[in-house]
Amino acid sequence: MKVFDKHYNTIWLDENNNEIVKIIDQRWLPHKFVIENITTHDEMCVAIKDMHLRGAGIIGVAASYAIYLAVLEAVKYLNFNKYLSEATIRIMNTRPTAVNLQWGIKKSLIEVNKANTIEGKIIAARKIALKIADDETDTCIKIGDYGLKIIEEISSNKNGETVNILTHCNAGWLAFVDYGSALAPIYFAHRKGIKVHVWVDETRPRNQGASLTAWELGMEGVPHTLIVDNAGGHLMQHQLVDMVIVGSDRTTLNGDVANKIGTYLKALAAKDNNVPFYVALPTSSIDWDIINGINTIPIEERTPDEVKFIYGIDDHGVNTKINIAPESTNALNYGFDVTPARLITKLITEKGVVDANKESISRLSHLL
Repeated sequence: MKVFDKHYNTIWLDENNNEIVKIIDQRWLPHKFVIENITTHDEMCVAIKDMHLRGAGIIGVAASYAIYLAVLEAVKYLNFNKYLSEATIRIMNTRPTAVNLQWGIKKSLIEVNKANTIEGKIIAARKIALKIADDETDTCIKIGDYGLKIIEEISSNKNGETVNILTHCNAGWLAFVDYGSALAPIYFAHRKGIKVHVWVDETRPRNQGASLTAWELGMEGVPHTLIVDNAGGHLMQHQLVDMVIVGSDRTTLNGDVANKIGTYLKALAAKDNNVPFYVALPTSSIDWDIINGINTIPIEERTPDEVKFIYGIDDHGVNTKINIAPESTNALNYGFDVTPARLITKLITEKGVVDANKESISRLSHLL
């Protein structure tokens, strides 16, 4: 995707030094565009945990790059395997909900363990990280193509009038390597000349919709309107939403979806108002070992400060942190909720559009 007409991925190897991983530091958006250099697996752990980067897809890629950096570091220690094993645990413990983290680590370690020499392990770790990143981009393109057909059908049914789409949180290119999952179909539709308009939930408490999704859509020139999180139901009641499309940090075998907190409420409102509710995800976000998401998906609980404080730029252009609650007030900050499969119209994957049930999702496993 483009930032001020220049193409960027969200994560990449420094072209002059392949021991440096570069990322777009999302904490500074939309007010500053900052590129951060990551040189150790510990720095990547901090970037993942403290959300310098966030989103299911990029977390998996970043985890793979973290393994690569850990391999480079392990070479300097007498016990290579012990160091790599301890580093792997640190990477694994950064964030609990997105299954892509475990997926990226597992794929990397398989390739590293195939190599018989230290140099071979370095090459293998770097090669698989680059491949996972490239594959993630290809996956998002396919998701975009499948989702585009859905938007085209809605547009046709509306005789070419604007298709109003509501999304929650950020599942665009910043959440992946490029294009994104939920936003990819929107980008493809816009580029094809289909009239689209996006309702962007602000997405409290970290405001990823306001700071990231709105910024992305603006860079691409997609018409959009920022709304408070709880406006979605009202818009649906008044027939101002034609479809909802969100991403997924983990999808179970039976079709339950863990996504940014508040997604469940959007799905309930969509169901009550006969608005189709789509989830766009790569198959790497499917947890094939979990059936019931509500009872078994680990839900990350983050610092209360994210609820009690907001961040932004003041009238003088200075980044400012503001307390919006009484200092003595406790805050509970769940990062995700689970939307039951019964509320989901379809899942849009790189392998096709499928129903949110065990039978349909199981068929995808044979295509991997």
